Amino acid sequence: MTAATRVLVLNSGSSSVKYQLLDMADGSRPASGVVERIGEEGGAADHAEALRQVARDLDGQGLGLDSPRLAAVGHRVVHGGTRFTGPTLITDEVVEEIEKLVPLAPLHNPANITGIKVARRLRPDLPQVAVFDTAFHATIPEAAARYAIDAATADRYGIRRYGFHGTSHAYVSRATAALLGREPADANVIVLHLGNGASASAVRGGVCVDTSMGLTPLEGLVMGTRSGDVDPAVVFHLERVAGMRTDEIDALLNKRSGLLGLCGANDMREIGRRMGEGDAAARLAFDVYVHRLRRYVGAFTAVLGRVDAIAFTAGVGENSAAVRAAALRDLEGLGIALDPVHNAVRASGARLVSTAASRVAVAVVPTDEEFEIARDTYALASA
Repeated sequence: MTAATRVLVLNSGSSSVKYQLLDMADGSRPASGVVERIGEEGGAADHAEALRQVARDLDGQGLGLDSPRLAAVGHRVVHGGTRFTGPTLITDEVVEEIEKLVPLAPLHNPANITGIKVARRLRPDLPQVAVFDTAFHATIPEAAARYAIDAATADRYGIRRYGFHGTSHAYVSRATAALLGREPADANVIVLHLGNGASASAVRGGVCVDTSMGLTPLEGLVMGTRSGDVDPAVVFHLERVAGMRTDEIDALLNKRSGLLGLCGANDMREIGRRMGEGDAAARLAFDVYVHRLRRYVGAFTAVLGRVDAIAFTAGVGENSAAVRAAALRDLEGLGIALDPVHNAVRASGARLVSTAASRVAVAVVPTDEEFEIARDTYALASA
């Protein structure tokens, strides 16, 4: 009898569906792909059609959804609120509960839900698991999760710090501990997930105790198009003085801020090229980005007390030696010493880029959110 050891991971975004088929028996990845431009001319009409395209793509490779080797489907879901704090086997009731969380993630959860519904129709007999971006951060203490606003209002509307990129932070913190030759329970790690979206987390003994993103993915670090931390009164000021509506301010802070807002580019490679040509706006954008990073490294060092490693991951974190160097420059007082030679080397695997004398290890660890989702899904489906 053929063993069912494969997991199909689905990431249904607002305009795309990414998929990856992983075999948990040998670590292989027989298939992966993406269906883009959903709802646009030349693309799939909707998410249902996109999921059917994924099924056709897999069928064409002899890896169809009807394969007896397929053990489960794992779905990335952005927001689990306080209701979902770990991987969850999907039922009709679970879908209804995820739908109730749409106000907390109106751009993401609806697409995630559509992917779940279509996949369940395609394989109603197969275990399907929701893995939440917020779940890894559900362990942060109330002192870190609470905003200092009226408690009754906060409780009524679910206003608290949830955090995001949880599958990445979970995977990278664990992989960093392994790189140090330690068990996750024996390592304190600051994870810097730096992509177009960016977030930091403080992980003590494998458990998240603080994170930079909050109620939404807008808070925290400077990002490609998102502002990160701003004085909340900026919103009121723009409403009163500029006459901007709520949706206009939302678009400003989420889509026209961050690196893009500061210098007109959200690609760190382009910013680096422009800095080399003496572009002052690009230099300022870089400096603001790095200054925010340094603030969080310092803050999370204080939160953890003892830091064993700082791990850089995602597109910018893994590939920009300049960002890593600037973020950790002159931090020897915190026990952090970057090796400029090792830092400048481009390599594909997890590696240390700190000096041998550095009390705090500095690591570059490629993230693998699909593996983390597959791992959680397979464990739950096999239980």
